[in-house]
Amino acid sequence: MAFVRYYVGDIVKMKKTHPCGSDEWEVRRIGVDFTMVCRGCGHQVMIARPKFEKAVKKIVSRGPDAVE
Repeated sequence: MAFVRYYVGDIVKMKKTHPCGSDEWEVRRIGVDFTMVCRGCGHQVMIARPKFEKAVKKIVSRGPDAVE
């Protein structure tokens, strides 16, 4: 499995949809936990890194701090 680096501001598509119907989230904080904000309703959640990495389907767009 390849190592994927995430950055603050990344928009990620999750495997499961949020109850509001959106499956896109914006990454707000990175560390042991990730803080994300739903792009549909603005709900903010904190999720553990292993659970986050397993739940991400793909990166939709990169944040302004991304180095590629």
